[in-house]
Amino acid sequence: MAGTKDGNGNGGAKPVAQRLLATATRLFAEQGYDRTSVQEIVDAAGVTKGALYHYFGSKDDLLHEVYGRVLRLQQERLDHFADADAPVEQRLRDAAADVVVTTIENLDDTKIFFRSMHHLAPEKDKQVRAERRRYHERFRALVEEGQRTGVFAADIPADLVVDYHFGSVHHLGTWYREDGPLSPQQVADHLAELLLRALRP
Repeated sequence: MAGTKDGNGNGGAKPVAQRLLATATRLFAEQGYDRTSVQEIVDAAGVTKGALYHYFGSKDDLLHEVYGRVLRLQQERLDHFADADAPVEQRLRDAAADVVVTTIENLDDTKIFFRSMHHLAPEKDKQVRAERRRYHERFRALVEEGQRTGVFAADIPADLVVDYHFGSVHHLGTWYREDGPLSPQQVADHLAELLLRALRP
């Protein structure tokens, strides 16, 4: 059932890559990206350096994937909400709440990334920025659709609306606690409602 250390064979590949990523995420969160060595990652994951370099070409590949997997999940879910057969206000509410929930559920990953993204090689930094821009543009398109159809007020630029909401999302890592008074869904519902209140004519 468990993957092999070298990752050879059909059964071993995924578990080894996942174990490396989970270990790197934990160590980056505990020690910081720059203070965590490749040797520490492979020792803690119980694999060889060769196995790490088979799946990830470098330590910054691991950092890139820490955030990349969250962003891919969020993009897939945003596309689902945006394409749904529902009024634009409901689609935007669902999308606005979902990005809050998925960010909280992956808070270590997002905190690590924003704290350490300056360590990325230029080409990876460019790639991540392009992926984030695609996400923001799809979200903004929902705002613009509502403004065009008169559902949302059109006097506030859609870009500012998007920045307003994602400023709150990116700030979650500084204050949200699992043992706090609000569940992820409650936080998501409140922030989505604040966004929609700001947009209503």
